[in-house]
Amino acid sequence: MMELKKTPLWAEHKRLGAKMVEFGGWEMPLQYTSIIEEHKTVRESAGIFDVSHMGEILVEGHDALRFVDKIITNSVSKLKNGEICYSPMCYENATIVDDLLAYRFSESKILLVVNASNTDKDYEWILSQKDNYNVNVKNLSSDYAQIAFQGPKAEQILKKISGVDLSKISFYTFTLGQINGINCIVSRTGYTGEDGFEMYFQPDAAVALWRKLIEIGGKEVKPCGLGSRDTLRFEATYMLYGNDIDDTTTPLEAGLGWTVDFTKPVFNGKEVLLKQKENGVSKRLRGFEIDGGIARHGYEIFDGEKKIGHITSGTKSPTLNRSLALGYVENEYSKIGTEVLVDVHGKKVKATVVKTPFYRGSVKSK
Repeated sequence: MMELKKTPLWAEHKRLGAKMVEFGGWEMPLQYTSIIEEHKTVRESAGIFDVSHMGEILVEGHDALRFVDKIITNSVSKLKNGEICYSPMCYENATIVDDLLAYRFSESKILLVVNASNTDKDYEWILSQKDNYNVNVKNLSSDYAQIAFQGPKAEQILKKISGVDLSKISFYTFTLGQINGINCIVSRTGYTGEDGFEMYFQPDAAVALWRKLIEIGGKEVKPCGLGSRDTLRFEATYMLYGNDIDDTTTPLEAGLGWTVDFTKPVFNGKEVLLKQKENGVSKRLRGFEIDGGIARHGYEIFDGEKKIGHITSGTKSPTLNRSLALGYVENEYSKIGTEVLVDVHGKKVKATVVKTPFYRGSVKSK
């Protein structure tokens, strides 16, 4: 059995009594107190997450912009230096290798932040795409620790130890500066639907920053695990790779058309996506409200006896107190208000297609 990887904060999680689980080859905290309590803290004040398991892949060189624009559907060429975009990265058939954040430092330097479980796969895939592009690709994941500080009170708490003016960091932008005297990349990004920041820095500084954030936050800040991270992102309808998107789905099927820049001359999957745009897709990711029971990943969706799709993510929303789910259905069943059936433990329960995102929080949108 392969030994699980540990982040620089692993001992802190154990010290704080976190329940640890395997996630993407890493041993990570699921929860410290309860998922509901941690979820509520992020919605009302601020929570601190160890996201050091995420991967960081650096693309440098004369053709960096052109190359990254080829491998992702969104456009880094249209970003200014210091801006970030969210994007799927696709195979030639337009299915999704991973979803990522692209940080534009300059025309010749872009940092790609990828999902933990996909880091090695992504790195090999990116290398395979280099062809004649003048770029150098490096997997720098072990050079970074990462902490996410998320919630409506994140800025007012974090500014106590920030050497940069956080109010000047707008949504999906970043700067270089010091937090608690530690050199960081500081971005106004996150995965919770709330305002907040993500900080990247050298691994040996992780414990000091983690403890300082808990100290300055007092009763308003809690360390949070993967459990609440999942319920928070689900309510905000952020995609989870391996659940809501994967190598069998395209960005248009997943409702991520806004991340596809068709004006670019070339990018992986463009021809397939153009056809889907013109002809329509056969399935769509939709939100559902479930009437009776909780729908989980993999549960089947029906119209009578006819199977028409499957659930990708589902839970009882801690904020909205409703049983909600995301899932793919055949296009004809994708209209808001359409009623379908979901097989929950052998019993078919009613579900209704509803608008997403399920919840909008304090996140600063552009």
